[in-house]
Amino acid sequence: MHIPVCEPLLDGNELNYVTDCIQSNWISSQGQYIESFEQQFAAYHQLAHGIACTSCTAALYMALLALDIGEGDEVIIPDFTLVVSANVVIQSNARPVLVDVDQQTCCIDPSLIEQKITPRTRAIMAVHMYGHPCDMPSICEIARRHNLYVIEDCAESVGAEIDGQLTGTFGDISCFSFYGNKIITTGEGGMCLTNDERLAARLRLLRDQGFQDPRFVHNMVGFNFRMTNLQAAIGLAQTEKIIEKVEKKVWIGQTYNQFLANQTGLTLPANGPRVKNVYWMYGVVLEDAFGAGKDEVMQTLARQGIGTRSFFCPMHLQPVFLFPSDPRYPDCGNPQQYPVSSRLWERGLYLPSGLGLTHKQIQEVAQQLLACRELTGASYGG
Repeated sequence: MHIPVCEPLLDGNELNYVTDCIQSNWISSQGQYIESFEQQFAAYHQLAHGIACTSCTAALYMALLALDIGEGDEVIIPDFTLVVSANVVIQSNARPVLVDVDQQTCCIDPSLIEQKITPRTRAIMAVHMYGHPCDMPSICEIARRHNLYVIEDCAESVGAEIDGQLTGTFGDISCFSFYGNKIITTGEGGMCLTNDERLAARLRLLRDQGFQDPRFVHNMVGFNFRMTNLQAAIGLAQTEKIIEKVEKKVWIGQTYNQFLANQTGLTLPANGPRVKNVYWMYGVVLEDAFGAGKDEVMQTLARQGIGTRSFFCPMHLQPVFLFPSDPRYPDCGNPQQYPVSSRLWERGLYLPSGLGLTHKQIQEVAQQLLACRELTGASYGG
């Protein structure tokens, strides 16, 4: 691929800080960079506590456990999401309850949430999709009225805003990913943010096998979800340039918009007046009028050396959940309950969105995408 779908950009102090770790021998889960990374990332969000860990999956799992969500409980999640959302709820012995998403934002539809709330519901997991924030004011109001926790999955939304307020600052606990394709990366890694000192202390215990004084005497079951000093060194260097990276993501999205706006058969990412979309991945939905289907377009662009990815497969279509012998699994129900999620899976894909993209590359991708409208599908058997 001469234009990959995404690649990390390490253009700050990453090498300097990692070299310092190696030269000082602080390469494991102790060292100055872990605390510095936690503090700076939390400070960017104006939150009190950052708890770095091995992945956003670990962060979400710890968040559920820190909130004492477990057997017999239900957690509302979007149907259109990465399978991690359902997995962590199941792994906490609770049950995910699926809600369809808004067709404009690809995020959970607040107007559909309350009909899924039962006496067993304990939390709403709001997943900010592809850089566009959920309607957090509405979600938080629903949670307040029903006495529910709110967990924000901000894996894809660093820097996104609603009415000037950053995602990750609305819920009880917010969870972030630093995987290689994220706006801030440590290769693999995650973090929980919270303003609640009690929750922060519990999250730190969960992360570190429940270690506390006296050492080797444990009062809770914990995990080894510790981030290494090496990873945190990269994360700190990335966070030092977080404003620049978010601005570049927004520029990439806006540049795609310039080339693709008002083109027949394309639905582009939403970006309303109250929100700031950071276009973690620039996704398009191919309407009937576009002509070519998703698979045809992806195959054609691949032959041109342009990387793409399909939108996520919704939870109600995941084979692992279709035969629920485990009562923790979601009730996928009638697929007609999730028309928007199904449509996004069938028609949605995202284009190259890496931080190193140039104007010329974005123009080439846009031109090649639009050229796909000439395909009939006959050569693909479609």
